[in-house]
Amino acid sequence: MQLYNTLSAEERAELIDQAGKQRLTLSFYAYAKIQDPKKFRDDLFIAWNALDALGRIYVAHEGINAQMSVPAENIEAFRETLEAYDFMKGIRLNVAVDQDDHSFLKLTIKVRHKIVADGLNDDTFDVTNIGVHLKAKEFNEILEDPNTIVVDFRNHYESEVGHFKNAITPDVETFRESLPIINEQLQNHKEDKNLVMYCTGGIRCEKASAYFKHQGFKNVFQLEGGIINYAKQIQEEGLESKFIGKNFVFDNRLGERITDDIVSQCHQCGKPCDNHTNCENDGCHLLFIQCDECKSAMENCCSTECLEIIHMPLVDQVRLRTGKQVGNKVFRKGKSESLKFKHSGELSDVALGSAPKPTDIRQKIKVKKVLVGKAEHYYVKAQVGLFTIENQELNTGDTILISGPTTGNQELILEKIMVNGTENTIARKGDRITFEVPFRIRLSDKLYKILKD
Repeated sequence: MQLYNTLSAEERAELIDQAGKQRLTLSFYAYAKIQDPKKFRDDLFIAWNALDALGRIYVAHEGINAQMSVPAENIEAFRETLEAYDFMKGIRLNVAVDQDDHSFLKLTIKVRHKIVADGLNDDTFDVTNIGVHLKAKEFNEILEDPNTIVVDFRNHYESEVGHFKNAITPDVETFRESLPIINEQLQNHKEDKNLVMYCTGGIRCEKASAYFKHQGFKNVFQLEGGIINYAKQIQEEGLESKFIGKNFVFDNRLGERITDDIVSQCHQCGKPCDNHTNCENDGCHLLFIQCDECKSAMENCCSTECLEIIHMPLVDQVRLRTGKQVGNKVFRKGKSESLKFKHSGELSDVALGSAPKPTDIRQKIKVKKVLVGKAEHYYVKAQVGLFTIENQELNTGDTILISGPTTGNQELILEKIMVNGTENTIARKGDRITFEVPFRIRLSDKLYKILKD
């Protein structure tokens, strides 16, 4: 019975590419009384490993906290594994705005003392007496109330690249640090102000809102589903985003863009930038913000010292770091003295720059497009896509558009197509076709025919 990973991250990435199928990055949490976290953990690993689900999950006697990557075709089966437990029936899955098939490359489920390190003694207050949940529209409305104080319960390296306007952004590196700081800072506003809080996916605010109600705050509110769910709702409902910049996430993406605003700087040169990286030196591995130019010049390193180290023989690198803690433990994330441009605490709501917009061929030429079919598979080595024709006819020489949330909008001219396994010049409804595609496609991608004016 397999209860642990048997593949390396590199091997898993190769298998994902070969499968050519879309994966969904998502997160969820639930507070509940779990009698045997170890058995719960093992049962989940067996069920999720069978579905090719990957991610980083923490379980404890108090519940579960999960960030995951699940094949899109297995999402309903995955939900069934959750709803096998009463406390997860109807649970909200926060699906990422930006998808990346490589967001997680291992399935890691750890048993912890707590699912979020909050430093609180849960026996001293009612953890179920939480603040009022607000959806995106309600959250926007309460932010306009002059009696509202909005607090970011994330860490400084998260809020630095994106935050809600006018939010208090504590200069902290852990959630547990922020609780006493905010409690002390707002002591005189327990009854006269709306205490409105937010975090990435909602789990930190779930505990924080109960804690602050216990501390005597009368009007406590929290953003339902956190920034992830807020971003989804403003897109679906056409609402104004009160959040500016990028939402830091704890997977290989390190962030998903909410607005085009860049509110932070490269920590090395000061250029507007909000891309996090980890120092290439394994003996440092410091998390910091680095622009493309510095990334190239410094070879992903945070300092000239680390740059020199990565060019040493591996045996010397290992010797240097033996017995030492890595930079993320020695320094505060993004706070090494080698980094000149560092910000945290009271951050500006003014954008320093704007993120480049992805190229969309519909902005270049006037086109009409008609939906023809959908992607079924991508053969990585052969660079061939398989599609099912659901509408219209498709002919060699046609201009097509392959479109999807991760693929973007890619234009091709059909030079040769295989129809139901045989070379042909025309495909009709119900046919399965293959043709060369010089980029990776995903299961959810749509196939359009371009009709030019």
